[in-house]
Order: sequence, then C-alpha cells, then structure tokens
Amino acid sequence: MRIEVICTGDEVLTGKIVNSNFSYISQKLEDFGLSLTWETTVGDDRDELLLAFQLAGQRADAVIVNGGLGPTVDDLSQEIAAKAAGVGLELNEAWMTTMEAFFAKRLRQMPPNNKKQAMLPVGAEVLDNPIGTACGFAVTIGRARFYFTPGVPREMRKMLEEQIIPRLMAKSGRQTAVFLKRFHTYGIGESHADTLLDGVEAMAPDGSVKLGFRAHYPQLETKLTARGPDMNEIRARLAPIEAEVRKRYGNFIMAEDDATLEGVVLAELAKTKATLAIVEDFTAGQICARVAHLPGAEKLVRRGVVARDMTELCNAVQLLHVPQGIDKEAAEAVARAAREHTGATHALAALIEIDNAAADRIEFAGTVCLAIATADKVASRRSRVVGGRDWVRLGAVEMGLDCLRRFLQGLPVDERIDFEK
Repeated sequence: MRIEVICTGDEVLTGKIVNSNFSYISQKLEDFGLSLTWETTVGDDRDELLLAFQLAGQRADAVIVNGGLGPTVDDLSQEIAAKAAGVGLELNEAWMTTMEAFFAKRLRQMPPNNKKQAMLPVGAEVLDNPIGTACGFAVTIGRARFYFTPGVPREMRKMLEEQIIPRLMAKSGRQTAVFLKRFHTYGIGESHADTLLDGVEAMAPDGSVKLGFRAHYPQLETKLTARGPDMNEIRARLAPIEAEVRKRYGNFIMAEDDATLEGVVLAELAKTKATLAIVEDFTAGQICARVAHLPGAEKLVRRGVVARDMTELCNAVQLLHVPQGIDKEAAEAVARAAREHTGATHALAALIEIDNAAADRIEFAGTVCLAIATADKVASRRSRVVGGRDWVRLGAVEMGLDCLRRFLQGLPVDERIDFEK
C-alpha cells in the first residue's frame, strides 16, 4: 500500500516552525510496518493545495493530511478537500453539538467562526477528536482514501494512533494484531547497540519480529515490532526476545515503553518515601526541570539550586569551604551540604567544567562531576564528554538523572559509556 503525507501551512513551508508532526507520523507508521512513499509540504494557497490533493489522489492508496482544520481564514483543508472530491460542504450537526458542549464545559461561549470546523465535505466520515474542536474526517479523492488530521500535535497523535492506523491496517490487509516493545537506554551508541543485539531478530524464525533503533541523543530507543494472529500469541512469542534484550543491555536500560527516565527516578524515590535536593551549575536547572513538574514531585523534590559561580552555589547550600576546582571530591562535598541544608534524604550535585567558553566545535569537551549523597553513603563519578556545548549539557543532564536512577536501584553509577572521551 502506497501512503503519502501532506503537511499544510505557510509556517511549516517557510520553516518558521519545525515540522515535528511529519516526523511523528512517519515513525509511528513505520512501527506498524506501514512505509511512506511520498511527503508533500504545501502552504495555505487554494490552488497549490488543490493540486497537491489531486496528485496524491492519483498516485497513492492512502493519504494523511495534517493541518488546516482550524476556525480561521487560512484553514482551508475542508474547503479544498470538498473541491478535490467534487462535492460540496455541509454542516455536520453532530460535530456542531460536540463543539458547543466542548465550550459549555469550559464555561465559554463558542465563537461564531468555530462553526467552520463543522463544515465537512458531503459524505465525509468523521474522525473523532475528544481533546479539541477540530474533528478529523476521511474522504475519497481519486483512487486514494484521505484522512485529515488537526495540526495540534497532541490532537493529531491521538487521532492517528486510535483511528487512522487501525483503518490503514485494515485497508492494507495486514494482520491487525501488532505489538510494539520499546527500550530506552543511555550510554550505548547506535552502532554499539546494533552489535550487541546481533541475531535477536532471528530468534523469531518466521520473521514476525522486526528490530529497529531511533537515536535521539542522549537517549537511544530500541524497538521490537511483532505481528501475529492475536495479542496473546504475540506476547508469548516476544517474551524470550525481550528477556534477551534486557540481558544484553543490562544496566543501561533506563525505562521501557512509555516510561521515562525522570519518571523512573521519581517512582524509585516514592517507593521508600525518599526526598531529593538537586544542585546544578552548567546544566542551568534542567535536571530539576525534568523531574519537578511530574505528578507527585511536589512531595519528593525538596529544592533545586542553580548557580554558575562556585561561591554562589556553595553559599546556597551553606558549604563554608569553597572548593578551588571541580572534581569528584567537590561534587561530593556539595551533595553532602545540600542534603544536610535541605533535610532531603538524597542530594544530587552536578558540576561541569567546560574547556573553553568561547568554543563550540566537535572537539569541545566538558568535565562532568556527579555525586549523590545520603545520610550514610556517597557515590560519585567523573566523566569527560565531547561534542560541543549542547552535547556536553545534554549529556550531563542525562548522566545525572541516570546515575541517580542507578543509585536508587542499587546499580553501579560509574559504568563507562560510549559518549565519554
């Protein structure tokens, strides 16, 4: 089955916003074995949109259109879809009622221009949007079935996963029972991971399990996609392969499936009713920002301290002796002081010394010193991370959270990673 994605909007075409929606759509389709053949980006122009719809209707079997379903004058998808399909627009009374209820629930009056969002091509199939006012819809243009989705990312994602992909799977004639298993790691590069998992796919001799990777520094996502006649059979066949991946990756697996590293850290703290203080310099509070907004963090995160100057940082945690340089011992002293000053059961200190503040080249590096302190124990590590200022900063944030995860799970915090110099 040949699938095309059409992304609409002047802001996407001109690069004013990054087209992350297309990236998500293409990756999600690939997870289900539905590969794209074309991708088109077109601005808010009636003639160009019409041409894009007509061309896609001639060459594709299915087309996903993203954007252009809003209430404003530059939202043109319904109008042009109707024209390309050779039909008119009609008011969908059911969706109009849904929108009115949406606004009423929020104690707001629905603006008149929102009525435009209920004007759909005659005969269109409605695709529900339970979290927004822009309903999706499906209509046939030429030889292809078109699926129109909102541009708002969370609305598009829900519609894609719950409504469009099942329709595409049925249309393709593939087995509709598909399971995606994901492992999230830090410290293993993509080529190293490929070597570590050599032969894993062959554990399913019928070729029903596909191994894939998605590198997004500093993490690596490893995906196992399995298909079969029913979900129970899939899970039973996948279980030994999952176990083998866990064995080969070992301590480097931070989280699985929809879990996140910061979520795992928070859950580990909650298990023992532990509390946390975080001290950061070059990472500028980004470690704390990953954790502190999560549900339940208000009971567990005592304090976050941010300062670029070592004297200011030590004053904030009432460490009287200011270290003269950044090393493991300095990080340990800061972590101990932070724990004592805040009354937290655990404190994480992340201190980074960058080589040259004016440079940002591939050989640019930073020395990352991390320490975790409790009332009776301190663990620390020193690492050299290369690759530019952002690379050092992102690596230090991830390493800090991962070391805390390892400490809380009783694992060594100083295993060498692929990103160290």
